[in-house]
Amino acid sequence: MKKNILISIYDMEIGGAERSLINMLETFDYDKYNVDLLILNHTGDFIHLIPNKVNVLPQIGKYTVFRKSIRQCIQEGYFLAPFIRIVSKYIAGRKSKQKQFKEGSGYIQMQLVSKYVSHFLPKQKKKYDFAISYAWPHDILADNVNADKKVAWIHTDYSTLEIDNEIDLAMWNKYDYIASISDECTKTFLTVYPSLKEKILLIENITSPEFIRKMADNVVDFNKEDNCTFNIVSVGRLSYAKGFDRAIKALKILHDKGFNNIKWYVIGYGSDETTLKELIEKNNLEDSFILLGKQANPYPYMKACDLYVQPSRYEGKAVTVTEAKILEKPILITNYPTAGSQLEDGVEGITCDSSIEGLVKGIETLYKDDKLRNTLIHHLKGRDYSNSYELNKLYKIIET
Repeated sequence: MKKNILISIYDMEIGGAERSLINMLETFDYDKYNVDLLILNHTGDFIHLIPNKVNVLPQIGKYTVFRKSIRQCIQEGYFLAPFIRIVSKYIAGRKSKQKQFKEGSGYIQMQLVSKYVSHFLPKQKKKYDFAISYAWPHDILADNVNADKKVAWIHTDYSTLEIDNEIDLAMWNKYDYIASISDECTKTFLTVYPSLKEKILLIENITSPEFIRKMADNVVDFNKEDNCTFNIVSVGRLSYAKGFDRAIKALKILHDKGFNNIKWYVIGYGSDETTLKELIEKNNLEDSFILLGKQANPYPYMKACDLYVQPSRYEGKAVTVTEAKILEKPILITNYPTAGSQLEDGVEGITCDSSIEGLVKGIETLYKDDKLRNTLIHHLKGRDYSNSYELNKLYKIIET
């Protein structure tokens, strides 16, 4: 008899976690498992990529409140969540001042809202053999799903987050397992939560080269009429962590040094969009640093670029870097804490200093050195980046 699995995620907007979930669902063993997908808020361009064998559960209105504005929640008749959010904002403000957090109270407020709102949500009626909380908020599955065993996924570097560790520790302890996407993620997580060592296991992001190459087949024209434009592509949320503000400043320096034919395209969306647009305008880069916004399929752009750059301040393990390897592109990443798990420096790509100056130096080197770029491409050819075998680790704990 097939076992029943539940996977939860907030929405299917364009992002690394959502993309890696699609790859997992593409390779799941549906002969052995029935898979229900609980999407808290049925939005996002990736919804249409969910395989037909997955049973997407109906949306429950009260589950959608976590990323909606207070006004929208009230307009839709959800009054308890706004009240909890207002109280949480006050408590989080006090906590962040006590801890002297540089980035303010945002993360703690999110923790508190997730913790308290989850207690007032309707329970899932179906009993499951195994439940997977694939991304934040993890409290929802922990408190409202009945399953024999539960696992929560971590996708980021927890040593960089300004959070209340006691709140999260209570939440993590409700899970039987915690799945980490890289060794570096595990190390940084355990520096914050050493008591959880026995729960954690490594399950890397699943990649499907066949799926990625198929999606990359569409042709993208970067307006290279004279074949002289050098096109950089980056993919990621427009947020502080991804470092696109540094990318803009790096491109300005490169232009000032005479490399005026370099253009930088960024695929993604996020809260920093307005700030980044202002920075682009301030540096007169409107025609050279181009925000392409949401793209359900970023792969044709990645395939067409001359260089893929990940300018992040920190990452768990960027799915897009592996995807750029699959598409055999020269790659430059900044030396964020988990960079060592992303690529073999000098072979699969180049790692530069995690700074504006590091980006300038790395891009300039790869721009000038055709031989180096071709060597990196040569090293990527023929490599097998499929890793569906990682799911065997998940199947093992399901069956144990």
